[in-house]
Amino acid sequence: MTQDGKREQVRYQRRLVLDPNEKGIDLSKPQYFSAYGEWTKKAGFLRLEPNGNVKRLAYSDAAFRRLIKAEKSETFLISKETAITPPDLYVGDAQLNNLRKLTDLQEQEKNYTMGSGSILVDYIGTDGKKLQGALFLPANYQAGKSYPTVVYIYEKLSQGLNSYTPPMVGGGGFNRSYYTSHGYAVFNPDITYRLNDPGVSAKESVLPALQAAIATGVVDPKRVGLQGHSWGGYQTAFLITQTDAFKAASAGAALTNMISMYSLVYKNSGSTNQAIFESSQGRFLGNYNDHWEAYVRNSPVFFAKNVKTPLLMLQNDVDGAVDYTQGVEYFNTLRRAGKDVVMLEYPGENHGLVKKPNQKDYMQRMKEFFDFHLKDKPAPEWLNKGVAWLKMEDHLKERASLVKPAETKAEAKVDDKKSADMKAPVAN
Repeated sequence: MTQDGKREQVRYQRRLVLDPNEKGIDLSKPQYFSAYGEWTKKAGFLRLEPNGNVKRLAYSDAAFRRLIKAEKSETFLISKETAITPPDLYVGDAQLNNLRKLTDLQEQEKNYTMGSGSILVDYIGTDGKKLQGALFLPANYQAGKSYPTVVYIYEKLSQGLNSYTPPMVGGGGFNRSYYTSHGYAVFNPDITYRLNDPGVSAKESVLPALQAAIATGVVDPKRVGLQGHSWGGYQTAFLITQTDAFKAASAGAALTNMISMYSLVYKNSGSTNQAIFESSQGRFLGNYNDHWEAYVRNSPVFFAKNVKTPLLMLQNDVDGAVDYTQGVEYFNTLRRAGKDVVMLEYPGENHGLVKKPNQKDYMQRMKEFFDFHLKDKPAPEWLNKGVAWLKMEDHLKERASLVKPAETKAEAKVDDKKSADMKAPVAN
């Protein structure tokens, strides 16, 4: 029906509903579909005519979040964005020609440094599969210069190459624009899997991805951090038992022992975790009694003695997805082995942080952790000495105003005098 999708590796992913009151699909009218280039990351729309003719519309190095039709005219509204331009609104005709820009969201960013674009990185991963990663350039990027980099992982993420990330706090603590604004590159590699080996597969995908990213010249191989939350937290916790490639790592809400986790209750739904291991992300072929070696070789806790990477953990006491004991078990095992590990806990919080003060606090601590290890900035006192429980309330009040969504241009100029990371003029 779409004629060229397989040949040109373009995914026509979904039909776009232009009439919210439609009772069915009227094939006498043109139909619109979203279009996505599997290996180019281009995006746009497909218009399918009643006679079967097709035409791609607005197909470009961008991302589109919406296509809306006026009720009484052939006028269409779209949103268009890139890695460094927010999703502005445009209006045009049925062929998406003569697009007129209606908004200017970049005006809101004029006083801030953000990022400098993105690069698509190709590499070969698990079982020889062709994979890609999205490498986001720091603000003030200079060609030929390498930068401290945070690798953020969660299955496949390269499709976000042309997507905009607003600088904001969130439940997972990591925000791409927050880091690119402060002189970091951010790398999102894809991970593919073989059955019975979710952790090992991550190693076989992420490490060659890192080497390919280093080969671009953007990534400083001596200043690379790793971050992930939930399933990405698990793979972060596992990867540092398998490699010394990362100078620091942060794992949020991580599974750490596949055996002890298998039969615990997923409290957010009331079911056991067994289906997750056998029918979802775990990708195991059965229970641990029948696949003991597979469960062991993919559990971070059993390889804790190999860890050389400083680790910042997050594990909340009422996490209803990854049980609190998973963090405690890994933390105590690492501490017993004399490893460099810090565990954060926000009492009363679930799988992701909901309370804004907690979100801000976690976001700032994570960045301070990476700044210390990847930028040689002084270690904050909480990282070196911890905080006594009786002093916690005062400590949190002192930190409440520390987080800003991005550096202002003025701050970037001041930082120019302090750090070699920020020497180029501000890039808009």
